[in-house]
Amino acid sequence: MNKKTILSGIQPSGVLTLGNYLGALRNWVKIQHEYDCKFFIADLHSITVRQDPNVLRENTKKAVMQYIACGIDPHINTIFVQSHVHEHAELAWILNCSTYMGELSRMTQFKDKSQKQENVGVGLFDYPVLMAADILLYDSDYVPVGEDQRQHLEITRDLARRFNSTYKQNIFKIPEPFISETGARIMSLQDPTKKMSKSDPNPNGYISLLDPRDVIIKKFKKAVTDSENIVRYSDEQPGIQNLINIYSSITGETIPEIEKEFEGFGYGKFKVAVGEIVADTLERIQAKYNELNSPEYDTFLKEIYAKGAKEAHEIARGKLEQVYNAVGFIGRD
Repeated sequence: MNKKTILSGIQPSGVLTLGNYLGALRNWVKIQHEYDCKFFIADLHSITVRQDPNVLRENTKKAVMQYIACGIDPHINTIFVQSHVHEHAELAWILNCSTYMGELSRMTQFKDKSQKQENVGVGLFDYPVLMAADILLYDSDYVPVGEDQRQHLEITRDLARRFNSTYKQNIFKIPEPFISETGARIMSLQDPTKKMSKSDPNPNGYISLLDPRDVIIKKFKKAVTDSENIVRYSDEQPGIQNLINIYSSITGETIPEIEKEFEGFGYGKFKVAVGEIVADTLERIQAKYNELNSPEYDTFLKEIYAKGAKEAHEIARGKLEQVYNAVGFIGRD
């Protein structure tokens, strides 16, 4: 029986965070045997913000290592670097010609991010079209998305339907959102109204997968809470709510169980308990990462993303040839 295809990627804009792990990577590990998984490093997407070339190269390699360290098996999954498969950029141009300015201008992420930039690049505006190309190239059945990416998946579905209708062919499969059974949305430790992000200017707002134990504990001790000093899951206590979500995601305990366990305890002891359980979890990931981050594994890592690019290219080339034929481009042969 053919497995359903899942595609997902993370930008190499820095070391991955606890939010990336609990919200995405850990779930990828759980589904990797059940689905045909394509996991990529979204380096093309990352340059909507100016990057230092040397840092970007290093972060891309680190991302591959962190994928594997988190438990993604490179022998049963396709792991590749987005820029190694040129069909992503080529299909994005074709889709651009079927995309309306109004659709892109309504994207919430564009509105939010463009307000933080003095000169807004076309790439930031066009980001959802490249994301659509990523998804549609591989006949993806499902795409894991958080709330902040749902709009982008919807425009992908719209573009697929529009292209199929325009050229009267079922070239593109209409992807569905993949809703995981587990995986809380992890928020910033310093501003629990915002998602935990590696681009947070305040390093105390996020936990890096590679943070040492003492740094992890210290960051949790500094986590923003409130004056109630009661471990209770409430929308009026977003800081504590976030810490409970983290503790629950790692331990598997329910929210009522956690509230009972820490009944009568102050925030100080609860913060340390969350920090300890996070440090224990990341310790195993860091051990595998440190093993990979040595010269003897350089060839192994290159073989992994070279193999992944070859596999991805074979699929993407076939889909792009269908697209080119549909729009009327003559073949190269």
